[in-house]
Amino acid sequence: MPKKIKQGIVTSDKMDKTIVVEVAEHNPHKKYKKIMKTTKNYKAHDEKNSAGVGDVVTIVENRPVSSTVRWALQEIVEKAK
Repeated sequence: MPKKIKQGIVTSDKMDKTIVVEVAEHNPHKKYKKIMKTTKNYKAHDEKNSAGVGDVVTIVENRPVSSTVRWALQEIVEKAK
């Protein structure tokens, strides 16, 4: 089974080797079919502490690193200005 890949924006990098990534998805409402934007926060493992707040990153599904971290940083797509 392939690993899931998501792209989002880093909202916090205060933890050591961990970042919080906000991922936005656009899905239609079940009844009204309007496109709704939903956001979800994922904690991702960042081994080198390279990502900063505002960076656009790609995260990949990973084995559990801690009780809340199940994703890992794959690459930094765009650095924040």
